[in-house]
Amino acid sequence: MSWETGFIILNLMVLPAWALLLILPRSNLTRTAVHSMLWPILMGAIYATSLIAAMVFGLSDPDAGFTLSGVQALFSHPNGVILGWSHYMVFDLFVGAWIARDGQRRAIAHWKLIPCLLGAFLFGPVGLLLYAILRWLSGHGFTLQES
Repeated sequence: MSWETGFIILNLMVLPAWALLLILPRSNLTRTAVHSMLWPILMGAIYATSLIAAMVFGLSDPDAGFTLSGVQALFSHPNGVILGWSHYMVFDLFVGAWIARDGQRRAIAHWKLIPCLLGAFLFGPVGLLLYAILRWLSGHGFTLQES
């Protein structure tokens, strides 16, 4: 399989979870597949596999590291892009699922959550920022407490 094909598959894998959060937020299927962390764990396994491939089997640029130039080198290798992109997708989905659950707990209308969920899906932290603003405007404050 080519790197491009792997990248496309990775992107397609996350779409059903986001569709469930957007279209069927309260269904048993969404609770089982997304809120149980099944999807984030599956995506996390892909991340871990890419990380092992980079660290153990040399599927990364030799200059990859935790400096600006090291991160640039990491993303210069196709496996580094898969590694980074899967990292983003795992956490964006995790945040999106949290937004959906928290909004339900706080009785925020689902239609109001949709821009936040789309923001998290497309632009990661933007969705979380939108949700923080929505919570503040709805009188729920900025707390991250679950109760």
